Amino acid sequence: LDKRENLHTAFNRAVEFARSPEGWLIFHGLNGCGKTHLAAAIANYQLAQGKPVLFVVVPDLLDHLRSTFSPDSKISYDEFSDKLKETPLLILDDFGEQSTTPWAQEKLYQLINYRYNARLPIVVTTCLSLDEIETRISSRMVDPRISLVFNITAPDYRGNVRPRQQAKRY
Repeated sequence: LDKRENLHTAFNRAVEFARSPEGWLIFHGLNGCGKTHLAAAIANYQLAQGKPVLFVVVPDLLDHLRSTFSPDSKISYDEFSDKLKETPLLILDDFGEQSTTPWAQEKLYQLINYRYNARLPIVVTTCLSLDEIETRISSRMVDPRISLVFNITAPDYRGNVRPRQQAKRY
């Protein structure tokens, strides 16, 4: 597929998933190719239908999980973890941008594995190739029984944006 056709196909996959969020949809590709835009459109469509969605940026998600251990936290770790596990549609944006500490890897594995076993829908965006993702997580992401993996080959749309002209200083 050429880049325009590829992006059109990605758009169609997102529309199909938004209308009927079953299984997993994994978008991977370079920064700026539209992965997050498509994932956000899926979330917005579901929200417009009155359906709950949790859209989280993975590094932020891990920060929030860590913060639940603070005595000042308004939510317990278990409450937050259960919310992530049980939400009808979970969107994990920027998967792979997180630190790769053993704790972070374990928490992501637990979340992915729970949703895999429960067959709960997920949308994942990542800049990583599936070979770069920890095997016990990627093996679930590529399971053809539940997952559609789509590589977006479009270039970074932000790369064509010219910086604004600076105002003259007097």
